[in-house]
Amino acid sequence: MTSADPGPHPATPGGGGTGGDGSSASAGAGRDVACASAGADLGLLSPMRGGAEATGDAAVLRAMLDAEAALTRAQAALGLVPPEAAEAVTAAARAEAFCLEDLVVRARSGGNPVIPLVADLRAVAAPFGEYVHRGATSQDIVDTALMLVAHRALGPVLADLERTTDRLAALAAEHRDTLMAARTLTQQAVPTTFGLKAAGWHRLAGDARIRLTAARRSLPAQLGGAAGTLAAFRPAQEPVPEAVEVASRLPGRFAAELGLAEPLLPWHVLRTPIADLAGALAFTAGALGKLAADVLVLSRTEIGELSEGVGGGSSSMPHKHNPVRATMIAAAGRQVPALAAILYGSLAAEDERPSGAWHAEWQPLREALRLVAGAARDAAELVADLRVHPERMRANLTVTGDAAPAPALVDRALAAPSPPPAPYQDEAPH
Repeated sequence: MTSADPGPHPATPGGGGTGGDGSSASAGAGRDVACASAGADLGLLSPMRGGAEATGDAAVLRAMLDAEAALTRAQAALGLVPPEAAEAVTAAARAEAFCLEDLVVRARSGGNPVIPLVADLRAVAAPFGEYVHRGATSQDIVDTALMLVAHRALGPVLADLERTTDRLAALAAEHRDTLMAARTLTQQAVPTTFGLKAAGWHRLAGDARIRLTAARRSLPAQLGGAAGTLAAFRPAQEPVPEAVEVASRLPGRFAAELGLAEPLLPWHVLRTPIADLAGALAFTAGALGKLAADVLVLSRTEIGELSEGVGGGSSSMPHKHNPVRATMIAAAGRQVPALAAILYGSLAAEDERPSGAWHAEWQPLREALRLVAGAARDAAELVADLRVHPERMRANLTVTGDAAPAPALVDRALAAPSPPPAPYQDEAPH
């Protein structure tokens, strides 16, 4: 099946969509829902994920097509291809015109999805198909597409982090003087205030916003051609100095078409953008994980100083009110650092384009984005409905000491400048 004839894909008998006799697999649940095929991964075992729509295969396909269309438009703007070619390729680059399942199967032979996508896009863009992907290499398109996916996925994450920091600031101010026990190495140490604890969470979430905002703003387009020299983009009819100047302007124009940063150099094996993004994602997961870890401890039955406003149930113990949001954040916080380690490991890439190091980044990056998106969503929901129990905090406090400086620390923390609100919506063209 080609992109010109996407056609429907029938459900496999006995698969996820229906039972072996054709009956709905969801009938036992008493709900009329559409069931996916047996091979679909919809997140059944990953409730801590978020951003599925922004990071799924359809989103990656859309981003690759956006990159291909933007490249042709950038080349047209510099006189490298006819303007009509840019219009035709942009019109052809519609995700609904391509069969995603077919691309997945065909991507295996070349090791990346750009090869079959370019063949299909050239067919759809005829008679201007020859101008599709002109001078580019597959890595130019995949890297650019993943930067677009990250840019788009991080918009809602930053919005959730802003909601979280706003609520934490309010909690810190409200409980500036609420006494509780400070615990070190699991034991009560000295008195503190819940306001100071909440101010610490606020600072961490704010630091995560700062780092993710900086990472998002610096996400670059990728354009270098076969070996990162831009040689394939040089207009052959121009004298060498002028041709080189035109080629050197193309990455900036390409980036501007997509709303991404202009790269100083092609970064096929200079993976600073990936490493910076990995670090910001890992920090965010850890910062929110600290909040979750404290909530999990303080919401234990025998402590009872905090509780989630909307807790989860138990399949065997109906009396339980489980801190599900904090649990999901904690689960994400344990996974993202390991994914970031894979992305950092890909810095050690050989030659001008690597075999394996680049390919190893794709899935860990997407999974890290999903986990951080889920953690940010859950953190915003958690703090919005967090129940604070000052009477339990006071009753549990069995140590003496001076907590007088704690409220002043809260004031100092809340008076510190916060990162300004940012335009979190998808700023890049669709």
